Amino acid sequence: MTGEPSGEEILKAGALLRSARHAVVLTGAGISTPSGIPDFRSHVSGLWSKDNPMEVASLSAFRYRPERFFAWLRPLAAQIARASPNSAHQALADLEKAGLIKAVITQNIDGLHQAAGSQVVLELHGSAKSLTCLFCRRVYPIGHFFEEFVGQGKLPYCPNCGKLLKPDIVLFEEMLPASVWQQAEVHCRQADLMLVVGSSLEVSPAGGLPWTAFEHGARLVILNFTPTYLDEQASVVIHADAAEILPQLAALAMES
Repeated sequence: MTGEPSGEEILKAGALLRSARHAVVLTGAGISTPSGIPDFRSHVSGLWSKDNPMEVASLSAFRYRPERFFAWLRPLAAQIARASPNSAHQALADLEKAGLIKAVITQNIDGLHQAAGSQVVLELHGSAKSLTCLFCRRVYPIGHFFEEFVGQGKLPYCPNCGKLLKPDIVLFEEMLPASVWQQAEVHCRQADLMLVVGSSLEVSPAGGLPWTAFEHGARLVILNFTPTYLDEQASVVIHADAAEILPQLAALAMES
């Protein structure tokens, strides 16, 4: 992490956003931590500093150790339910409404981009807002299942066939949703600017999307607390809080 970002960096990033023809955003956990949702990979507070992801957040865990899987998920689900969009989510929604960004590609499962008003949101890792039965393929909104699960600790079972419901989040050992990934790749190949917000770019394959954009001629703006593998290729790098900086960038970009 570096010191305070310079006004010159913020001005340059705002100007790049304002002049872009097809700007695309990739967001990670760092955009939602100001809303009270923990990230996964930070050394002290990250979820993987406390649990082995293969033991609690894999498809095998869901299938063969569902009680442990849901015990891990329960506090996270409660935090997501309590969370509200912060100023960074709102800034991206405002930029989309102004026609300055074409899509938000997110690694997050919290739905906060949509809650803030973003319309084109590609959820690479799925969503915590619905569940699917892997047997009869019925899909259900989280609805009353949430209250029974978080409030009472009851596991969610399919009303149609009685099998255990799986939250529609992408677990370890699962592929990303193909159609969403394809849309994300198309946006990255078309992009002339890619803004990375709150992602360390350490998770594959999502972390490779900015490289795809860069290879196809896009300029990169990276806003993240810690360095990424693409910092040297980026036109602007800002190591700071997204909730503090992104509204400034949006305001500059939307200046008439």
